[in-house]
Amino acid sequence: MISYVLRRLGYAIVMLAAISVIVFFFTQALPGNVARQILGQNATPAEVSRLRALLGINKPLITQYAEWIRHLVTLNLGTSLTSGTSVTHLIADRAVNSAVLVGITAVVLIPSVLILGVLAARHPGGVVDSIVSGAVLFVLALPEFIIAILIVVVLATNVFHVLPPTSVISTGAGVSLWSQWNLFVLPVLALVVGSLPYLTESVKTVMREELGSEHITWARLTGIPEVRLLWRHALPNAIGPTLQVAGTTLVYLTGGIVAVENVFAFPGIGAALTAAVANRDIPVVQAIAMLLAAVALVVYLVADVLHLLLSPRLRTAGQ
Repeated sequence: MISYVLRRLGYAIVMLAAISVIVFFFTQALPGNVARQILGQNATPAEVSRLRALLGINKPLITQYAEWIRHLVTLNLGTSLTSGTSVTHLIADRAVNSAVLVGITAVVLIPSVLILGVLAARHPGGVVDSIVSGAVLFVLALPEFIIAILIVVVLATNVFHVLPPTSVISTGAGVSLWSQWNLFVLPVLALVVGSLPYLTESVKTVMREELGSEHITWARLTGIPEVRLLWRHALPNAIGPTLQVAGTTLVYLTGGIVAVENVFAFPGIGAALTAAVANRDIPVVQAIAMLLAAVALVVYLVADVLHLLLSPRLRTAGQ
């Protein structure tokens, strides 16, 4: 087990290093002149040149990459080119907002996925199975921002104006994040609707294979009640693959917040990334991209380890 974890950790580090190369050089290829954008179109070439030297963006790309990596491993994320503030300070509060958004979504989504997946597997061709299969096709045809816009139209405009169309969170003294719970409802709903059908389909497939296995057939022949068979025998044996589905869910949500946060003006990491790209604020773009990549790799690592721990046959095969 320790050897497996170390191998997976080494793989994650290699992947993160490769991602850092891609992130750095792709952000450097963003169109536009950062110095010109900061100073304005009326700045002279000499002023632009001095600012480029001050920002260090006139150095060779390899030198810039080496300096960036050195700062990154020491958690020095640099300074925003547009605001002049620390990148860490700039994205810290937004990262917390996004983490809360993803956490609430996961709390709603994962139990729903498990319940619907089990019901769909238990009754092939039934009402739940048909709804899930149709919803998968519907959701796959629509990107997240379209789903979010449809939700706004239905629940935050003249159709049913029951919730605010945007999620502008107050951050003043004495204002609690939890006291503004209604601002989370629409973003959470958009993320749940966008991921629930596909993930339910995944759980349904795993459960259907488990229900058709030999040991479940024997358990059914012994007269074990069907409900107990489902929740006490089939689901625990399918929990390993289900955890991997849950890990995929969290990674999907981490990426999906970029589109959803922009639709609802939610002050999270996704909206910060979009604004940084628009402003050519390269240090912020790089920091957020690496943060999202690191979160995804950690989630996959934890899901793989838990899958191995909860799957005796995999542990035996690994030995």
